Amino acid sequence: MSDIAIRVDGLSKRYRIGERAERYRTLRDAVASTASAPWRWAKSVRKRHRNSGEKDNTVWALKDISFEIPRGAVVGVIGRNGAGKSTLLKILSRITEPTEGMAEIHGRVGTLLEVGTGFHLELTGRENTYLNGAILGMKRAEIDRKFDEIIDFAGTGKFIDTPVKHYSSGMHLRLAFAVAAYLEPEILLVDEVLAVGDVEFQQKCIGKMSDIAAGGRTVLFVSHNLAAVKELCNTGILLSHGELVHQGKISDTLTKYGESLYTGSAEEAPRNGQWRQIEINGQSQSTQVEVSGGQPLAITGYLDCPAGKEFTRLFLIIEDSLGNTLVHRRTEFDVLLNGIGHSPERLAITARLPALWLAPSVYSLHFKLLGPAERYVSDRVLFQVSGASAGLGRSLLSPECSWRAEKC
Repeated sequence: MSDIAIRVDGLSKRYRIGERAERYRTLRDAVASTASAPWRWAKSVRKRHRNSGEKDNTVWALKDISFEIPRGAVVGVIGRNGAGKSTLLKILSRITEPTEGMAEIHGRVGTLLEVGTGFHLELTGRENTYLNGAILGMKRAEIDRKFDEIIDFAGTGKFIDTPVKHYSSGMHLRLAFAVAAYLEPEILLVDEVLAVGDVEFQQKCIGKMSDIAAGGRTVLFVSHNLAAVKELCNTGILLSHGELVHQGKISDTLTKYGESLYTGSAEEAPRNGQWRQIEINGQSQSTQVEVSGGQPLAITGYLDCPAGKEFTRLFLIIEDSLGNTLVHRRTEFDVLLNGIGHSPERLAITARLPALWLAPSVYSLHFKLLGPAERYVSDRVLFQVSGASAGLGRSLLSPECSWRAEKC
């Protein structure tokens, strides 16, 4: 048996804007046709060459991406909206036809791409469970053994013989996930669907996917919940505008994603005033700013502030690569200006932190100045915290810690 669960080579998907999609070939079409199909659903999809006469009304959802996923890997697929994440999973699930490239899948695939995917609305929950099992190639006896666990996990026992068209979106999701997870696929593809369920059910799903991964099966998890991705996955794939940007350890992938979010993505300050520059410990934002964990931090922002503008509060905000706010300090602007005079045209504002107990990683910071009618937000500035990471585990903070043991 191959050690590779999924192999993708030169995979691309093109959509034509404003044109009706081509009708999918039916089994009768395939049998009647004497010409070979331009691609095939089974193990691989053969590459086709791009048409040199493409029109401008085309969009490439995926562009020539290639990667391999070993058996038993738990992979988080992340990226902004429109990056091509869902398109990739639909191709791997053989729901969508690729335009170019090859996708090789070794193993039985279970998918949860959208609420209700694979369910027939007129059939009951029980009938859909057996139907999905049969599609996965399971015998009825195998489904019988798993049935009670599926219903117990989904919590839909009272409605199991009701047509699923009468289910709420939450009930639909719970049953769909339970069917996908418990019918023992060798490869589980999960798109951003857990957001439909409540927090308790999301945690159950993450726990179940962890169990699946611990059993040596392969999981591809698409989600904007980066905390869940970090908790569940050991490797990651970062997509941007249909292209593969990074593949590697999940921590590195999340850091790359965080950097892409922060670079040039801060809220735009009004044109009549702006933060000109931010320095961290005397280093300007134009350089690679690096600070040592546990050391004092001085952040200086240079602000053009036309006379006559009123401001009330100033904030310093530090975030991690997942967008979690770690530091949120505030001062009253009038107090800050004591002894300077109100509404100066230019200011150098410095915030000092006696110690920054952050674990080694990449972070961002920015200033936010608010008034009754004005809102000046600085660019986000990235900085690297250096230092030994041994013993930190998954901690975000790295305070000094002394240890002691004694007999008692």
